Amino acid sequence: MSENIIEIKNLTKCFDGGNPVLEDISVDIHKGDVISIIGPSGTGKSTFLRCINMLEQPTDGMILIDGVNIMDKRTPINKIRQKMGMVFQSFNLFDHLSILENLTIGPVKLLGMSEEEAREKGIQLLRNVGLATKADSMPSELSGGQKQRVAIARCLSMSPEIILFDEPTSALDPTMVSEVLAVIRQLAKTGITMLIVTHEMNFARNVSNRVFFMYGGKILEDGLPEQVFGHPQHNETRTFIQRIRSLHFVFSSEDDDFYAMTGAIDNFCVKYSIKTNRIAKLLHIVEEMLLITDRTSGVVIDIEYSETTEDVTVTVLQQSRSSSILNDPETDELALAILQGSSQTLQEEIIPEGVRFTFTV
Repeated sequence: MSENIIEIKNLTKCFDGGNPVLEDISVDIHKGDVISIIGPSGTGKSTFLRCINMLEQPTDGMILIDGVNIMDKRTPINKIRQKMGMVFQSFNLFDHLSILENLTIGPVKLLGMSEEEAREKGIQLLRNVGLATKADSMPSELSGGQKQRVAIARCLSMSPEIILFDEPTSALDPTMVSEVLAVIRQLAKTGITMLIVTHEMNFARNVSNRVFFMYGGKILEDGLPEQVFGHPQHNETRTFIQRIRSLHFVFSSEDDDFYAMTGAIDNFCVKYSIKTNRIAKLLHIVEEMLLITDRTSGVVIDIEYSETTEDVTVTVLQQSRSSSILNDPETDELALAILQGSSQTLQEEIIPEGVRFTFTV
């Protein structure tokens, strides 16, 4: 079994006595783990990292680093922090120091390293991130991607056991993202423990050995990348990963506005560049389902489009019915033929809420 380097027990964080930003999180992080933390904005990902190195004071719970409870007031937190480097969105370089001086100041002042040794190590680290020729430059002379690579090298100059990355590419121009991810990708091979808050899904899938999906202040999923991305256990995960866009309609009367719905569907399809032939099939399915169902008993229609897979799924629920519509001899045969011709797959289920149809288009 892998050795735990971080143990988190019942971690909760509230700001100003409000609702919890982090709620009762318990998780073990093993030495050498490379963990990508994904999830919608505002779900506590950055706060989670900042609690781990005590930049944010947790409201409740326990955090152990190498078995030491860092929430104990007797713990020398600055000494513990030397084990943990953090790379921020905004680089946080010292603008008045050269690039090399940014790397040497920490080892000299905090680790007692000699100036000569710190310079040698700094040059090697800059060489590792492809910036040895920029040693004497000032931060203002570097691009955003170069600054972030320097920030990573500076973090490594303190020889941390753990590195926390808080969305390291979010402040970068898209053309610079790949150079920073390439450095992190190389780091992942060294065995250092890393936690990376990221919106780069391909990176999370290909580089991590674990993925946390955070939602509502909790780690909703924790698993291998192929599990979390390929077989998510929660609908919230699936919606986020597949970038699900959706429409929702409820009909309870024959007088409900059918044309407003078809207009909304048309606009939705144009917005997400769904092809014209698929739009026609989608509208056929909705129109024919409203023909063979009873709106007065309640009909719920959900349309989902995945920007990742480009799948279009239509779910129609006929409420308050407990028998098949497909097998009902009174169901219009032409409508059934149109439904079958307009969909790749058609499934009917009888569930406690009624009869549910699922179509893929």
